[in-house]
Amino acid sequence: MDDRVPRVPEQRRPGSLREPVTLRFDVLGPVRARRGDEPLATGSPQQRALLAALLLREGRTATAAELIDALWGEESPSQALAAVRTYASRLRKVLDPGVLVSESGGYAVRGLGEGSLDLAVAQEWAAEAEKAKATGALGRARELLNRALGLWDGEALAGVPGPYAEAQRVRLEEWRLGLLESRLDMDLEQGCHAEAVSELTALTAAYPLRERLRELLMLALYRSGRQAEALAVYADTRRLLAEELGVDPRAGLRELQQRILRADPDLAEPSAPQTEPSAAAVRPAQLPATVPDFTGRSSFVAELSKVLAGASGDGGDSGDGGRVMAVSALAGIGGVGKTTLAVHVAHQARPAFPDGQLYVDLQGAGSRSAEPETVLGAFLRALGTADSAIPDTLEERAALYRSMLDGRRVLVLLDNAKDAAQVRPLLPGTEGCAALVTSRVRMVDLAGAHLVDLDVMSPEEALALFTKIVGEERVASERKAALDVVAACGFLPLAIRIAASRLAARRTWTVSVLAAKLADERRRLDELQAGDLAVKATFELGYGQLEPAQARAFRLLGLADGPDMSLAAAAAVLDLPPEETEDLLESLVDTSLLESAAPGRYRFHDLVRLYARACAERDESWPGERGAAMSRVLDFYLATAAGVYAIERPGDRLVEHLEPTEHEGLAFTEGTAALDWLYTEGESLLACVRQSAATDRLRRAVDLLWAAKDLAESGANSRQYEATAVLACAAAQAAGDSRAEGRARTTLTNVLLVSGRIRQAADEAQLAMDRAAEAQDVAAGSWAANDRGLISLHQRRYEEGKFFFDQAIRDFGAAGNRAGEATTLFNLSRAHLALDNVTKAVDIAHHGLSLLAELGRTMRLANGHYALGMALTKADRHAEALEQFREALTIFNDHRQRLWEGATHFRIAEAHLAARRPPQAAQHAEQALAMGCIGGDRMRGNVLTLLGRALSAVGQVDRARACWREALKLYEDNGLSEANEVRALLRPAAAA
Repeated sequence: MDDRVPRVPEQRRPGSLREPVTLRFDVLGPVRARRGDEPLATGSPQQRALLAALLLREGRTATAAELIDALWGEESPSQALAAVRTYASRLRKVLDPGVLVSESGGYAVRGLGEGSLDLAVAQEWAAEAEKAKATGALGRARELLNRALGLWDGEALAGVPGPYAEAQRVRLEEWRLGLLESRLDMDLEQGCHAEAVSELTALTAAYPLRERLRELLMLALYRSGRQAEALAVYADTRRLLAEELGVDPRAGLRELQQRILRADPDLAEPSAPQTEPSAAAVRPAQLPATVPDFTGRSSFVAELSKVLAGASGDGGDSGDGGRVMAVSALAGIGGVGKTTLAVHVAHQARPAFPDGQLYVDLQGAGSRSAEPETVLGAFLRALGTADSAIPDTLEERAALYRSMLDGRRVLVLLDNAKDAAQVRPLLPGTEGCAALVTSRVRMVDLAGAHLVDLDVMSPEEALALFTKIVGEERVASERKAALDVVAACGFLPLAIRIAASRLAARRTWTVSVLAAKLADERRRLDELQAGDLAVKATFELGYGQLEPAQARAFRLLGLADGPDMSLAAAAAVLDLPPEETEDLLESLVDTSLLESAAPGRYRFHDLVRLYARACAERDESWPGERGAAMSRVLDFYLATAAGVYAIERPGDRLVEHLEPTEHEGLAFTEGTAALDWLYTEGESLLACVRQSAATDRLRRAVDLLWAAKDLAESGANSRQYEATAVLACAAAQAAGDSRAEGRARTTLTNVLLVSGRIRQAADEAQLAMDRAAEAQDVAAGSWAANDRGLISLHQRRYEEGKFFFDQAIRDFGAAGNRAGEATTLFNLSRAHLALDNVTKAVDIAHHGLSLLAELGRTMRLANGHYALGMALTKADRHAEALEQFREALTIFNDHRQRLWEGATHFRIAEAHLAARRPPQAAQHAEQALAMGCIGGDRMRGNVLTLLGRALSAVGQVDRARACWREALKLYEDNGLSEANEVRALLRPAAAA
């Protein structure tokens, strides 16, 4: 028989799979035949072996002797020929007429439809992938290889006897591994090293002697910043090859080890960067539109363009002619046109930056400027990074951001920066890229920046801008009046634009009419000529022309903190229907006093917001209107967040204990829309809590924070949530409000538990219990008792934990809060598990799940499956445990609880390791590391410890020890007792 990797030339391109076929055959797994979707009986193992041999003959005839040799080899039975004829006869009855034909004393399979054999399809996709790779289309090549690999359904020719089938199994498995290595190699070429580590860890455990997989794992670990583990992989490989085969690693592996030891810079990034757009390499185009009437500033345009040319390689001041990472920082007073100039120059330079342009308003002029880590998260998403791949810390996000920009030519426009410290993490840092920064301050401490001080326009430029907006015909006859107008505007571009736009929109006015209005100092406010007061005077021009309803909207909307505001929230502020609110807001957008951030979302320029607040203080006829407006938007957020909480946690009666609201919020009928709202409004919602905490709205503000606890638990807004909780605690304490303080400290306890800071959580939980008892607040007291129990678990005081859990269960039960009772039962199950009461732990978890069964697919149901899975793991019922964990994973994913997903992967790894499946355990532990887990550094240390155990079990001892050393540092830095266990693992005797 032909022993090559078989090909089937009758099969056509993969696209042919879209056409209907009569018969379909599978050999990349169990040998199967189907007619459409109907499975066909392929008979005994020997009969399937005959079918497989014929399918792999590429349509050629196999003689009877060849088939006998294929099925039985040298030990064929005496009736082998008769058996072959019988098998062929039976198959002919099952298959379509003319498919299995007799010819020259042998048999052949002919006339198959296109796409009929899975192996043929896999071959076509693999060939297409090779062509795509040769042209540099790595994204397409990876997709094709993944599709080809996806056709395998376990072992090829599974269960088929005979020497031919065995030989082909070996060859097909070798081919599959080759395809897999090729795809993994392209993963690393495209910078997907972090994602590849988990898969490569499992593969190297399954195929320990396959050096190419080891080499790819070393490279992936090194590029993920895990140099010690990468070197440990080499040490494991060298020892294993010596013990098993008596040989040294091949030259390529040895060379890679040396390059890692000397930190070869060429290893840091892929050697063949992506040359085509793909899903993972997005070309952002975020620049705001340039104004069509841009005027003047020619010297600044030339100066900045020259600097950008140096970055793009088209000239400039780089000295040696090479490309540099150029930074230009524009400074000047508000309204002087920094953004307009920067956007104009950026648009002109777009051809020099073909890989895209990024833009962000850093809100540096406001009371709360944009956090660099938040901006980096948005930039990484714009560059094609999935949310699950975005790191948590500022340093890690900045490093990934710079890595993604390396080798690309991207222009970054950072608008309204507060200071150099805010800007530094956002700079690309690689040649070929450039950054334009605008700020009210001169950034003398921004190393290497080209500084530009932007002054007001010259009289000629100001008049030219005014003329472009108003029209040459109207200005020509009133040139002196036009000069008076621009002079009254202090030659500030924004002031000129507002004044000219008013005139252009009023065809009955003359230029002289506008000049006369501006001549009135009471309207112009003498501050027009200096500093920030100039900007205020410019805004006064537009504000003075607003209709009463517009002016009221402008004043009141400016009161709310937050990066922007939704139409629904604005309607609550103004106490108007959404349709009327939208008309008002769009009219303010037309006057340039408000910006449309996105459909249905609005924002103020920072200085305009300050001006609007000044107007509110000065012009509101009813002194209480400002407080009433803020009360309405707080009601809106609280009512809506309570509705989201109720959808996410059906049966949880916390919403019944929240402060009542007079104004309604949004209503959702399903969880996806509800969660979309919560995470979209997260920053604005937390800003509302902070703004309301020190007022008579304190209790509602605290309850809003509590109802929005998913923002902390999911990791989406943990830092902002914690800062807000700290502020709320201080405000409640200052107000002497025990009820508000108890609830505020409950929210702070929750976020501290999420991050694994147990000591601080213990202090806050005790205060929460004390204040709840003072206020007789059953809702806060129940959750505080549950939190105290969780803290006791972390501190290994399990009997104490049972005491607090029992208290919480009694309180929840008395209040009829089945969801809260079930949640605490899951925690109680874990306490019994820690005390080795395994059977009781299983029973309690089942009881908690039964309480939730009637409430629907609540998020807390996932916690029940999680707790039950842990108990079943300890009961050595591993298959059942894995089933529970898989269900928990699905629910956590549906509810966007990424940190809980990571923790569940850790528990799955525990179950696999307990079942003596270390490769699978290592793979899930890697996923837990990549996603992050509830519990902060302690949980990360636990994951690393378990990963080390799994790696040690598959012979990767040096890499295991690298994991344990990292875990030990985490435990020691946090003063955790788990350090003793890891020290024991690191002792030479333990390793042996």
